[in-house]
Amino acid sequence: MTEDKRRPQRFDAAKIERGVRLILEGIGEDVEREGLLETPARVARAYAELCWGIGRSPIEELDKFFTVETDEMVALRDIPFSSICEHHMLPFIGRAHVAYIPQKGRVTGLSKLARAVVIAARRPQLQERLTCEVADALMEALDPQGVLVCVEAEHLCMTMRGVSKPGAECVTSAVRGLFLEDPRTRAEAFSLLGLRRG
Repeated sequence: MTEDKRRPQRFDAAKIERGVRLILEGIGEDVEREGLLETPARVARAYAELCWGIGRSPIEELDKFFTVETDEMVALRDIPFSSICEHHMLPFIGRAHVAYIPQKGRVTGLSKLARAVVIAARRPQLQERLTCEVADALMEALDPQGVLVCVEAEHLCMTMRGVSKPGAECVTSAVRGLFLEDPRTRAEAFSLLGLRRG
């Protein structure tokens, strides 16, 4: 993806910089001290990178297909991602696992599966929504027999504040089509992905 596409479509760095200055002032910091002089601009650049998925759909990444004589399960595990919790604007970081069963031999490249996860993650997000967005995009774009998406992540809003429980992971899953209808197929997918569910 080109650099100009890796920023939110309606990005306004000046607004972010003003907002960061207000936050720093609000917590009692001196925005004129040396260490903070360039912080508002740095934060704006960081948010451009962290939120470039705003206004984009994971379906955009699922645009190339191949025909392969198979209706066997395709599984990709441990896709790393990072996102921003929309409730506290703190990161959550984890791994996504994706499985689908092609229909009529219609498959996509493995890197496309990983990119679909990343584009859904690069915005203020909820893990539950992220999981469903990826599953729904795969169903729409690939028209497979079924899709299973599982996401495991540590949320810094839980690690650094509130209950302060570092290491606790949230696990979410979304199942569609054959994975929803057939418990054996779902169990096979969880086993292939190395997950303790089914």
